[in-house]
Amino acid sequence: MPYRLAVRDISFLERPVTFARPFRFGAVVINATPQAFVRVEIEVEGEGRATGASAEFLVPKWFDKRPPLSPEETVTELRRSLLIARDIYLSHSTFDTAFGLHAACIGAQIEACAREDIPPLAATYGPAEIDKAILDALLRSAGVNFFAGMSDNIAGVDARLSRDLGDEDVARFLASRKRLERVAIRHTVGMDDGIEGDGGVADQKENASARYFKLKLNGDPAHDADRLIRIGRELATLPYDYRVTLDANEQYADLVALGALVERLDRDAALRPIAAKLLYIEQPMPRDITRQSPLGALARRDFIVDEADDSYDAFPIARALGYRGISSKSCKGIYKSVINAARAVKWSANGEKSFIAGEDLTCQAGLAVQQDLALGALIGVTHAERNGHHYVDGFGDTPAAEAEAFLAAHPDLYVRDGDKIRLAIHDGDLLTGSLTAPGFATSVHPDWSTMQPLAQPATRIPLEKAV
Repeated sequence: MPYRLAVRDISFLERPVTFARPFRFGAVVINATPQAFVRVEIEVEGEGRATGASAEFLVPKWFDKRPPLSPEETVTELRRSLLIARDIYLSHSTFDTAFGLHAACIGAQIEACAREDIPPLAATYGPAEIDKAILDALLRSAGVNFFAGMSDNIAGVDARLSRDLGDEDVARFLASRKRLERVAIRHTVGMDDGIEGDGGVADQKENASARYFKLKLNGDPAHDADRLIRIGRELATLPYDYRVTLDANEQYADLVALGALVERLDRDAALRPIAAKLLYIEQPMPRDITRQSPLGALARRDFIVDEADDSYDAFPIARALGYRGISSKSCKGIYKSVINAARAVKWSANGEKSFIAGEDLTCQAGLAVQQDLALGALIGVTHAERNGHHYVDGFGDTPAAEAEAFLAAHPDLYVRDGDKIRLAIHDGDLLTGSLTAPGFATSVHPDWSTMQPLAQPATRIPLEKAV
């Protein structure tokens, strides 16, 4: 039987992180951003108290891309999402399963955030981070690792939030899970990243010998095609095979523009080094336009949604529009990833191509990358975008003693490189063996004494009332 618990305390802290190089995706360039940390204390029924933790960047202009909002205002939304979620979770003082608590709170969270003009994707950020920390505490209390605990459904995940599945579908999926021992990295090529020569996409010192590449698009078919031709020439020089994905981050205005790019991919011989290796195209159009635009003939290529994944119904809706996949990101919710993976397995068993992909919103070394990596290794993501090691210099601004503690606890996942500790990439793969310690994919917690309390944002004023 799943364990029952009650949350007794939730605290938020943050730490600034400076990037080693600019990261440009869509219309935003990130040079630095805070990393939020969550610490929870739970009481497990009949077992006593335990502490858990999680971490995630407060990434600007991704969860909410509305043009009138500044990058700082969108970070404020994420802080508000955390604070609103804390109040809602703490208001549930009775014992429940970890998933039961999530299910009881998520609707109220969406409604409370909507009153402050915070859209659903940003609204789910708070519960996503709190849920990870709760699960860490629960697994530590039980003395089991993430993979064994989830296979036994320690969190009590069921189908109450996914009307297209039954409880037996979820239980069967979780019981079938086996940890992937290796997960290949997918190297991100941002819009400002070099293409040719030293430091370019084929430079193995730069791409960490990755066999998978995620190429960002800017929404202009001609510009994107020309850039992809340049990238394709470079990737064709690699001494090994490779695969690519494309990510537009909502920059294609409509199906007409998207169709122009797909037509080039289908017919332009100069694009063959990309087109022949293309696995899927990610979130090409804005999330609102996506929901109104069946792909039609364009579905001859595989497409997935990412920013449009803002509810438990998002995958079935996207499927009806011709999309074959959806992204897993722990910042969007671990339980939603599990449910979507169960859907993909069920639909695929009926002869339909359906899959879940691993994407990364710059997961930083330590808690964030470990928990997201473990989630993918559980649900069957064989390769995942991993860009925290590329855009941040090792552990970045993390205190040296904390980085050393993570290296000692997870020696297969980190490596010493001079005076830096970095992610250890083995022939293009990350190893998951040390993620089997009791807890959610970590043997250690960060040094809380080196952080600042989460900045306290004011209540958001809805845009229509602010103008």
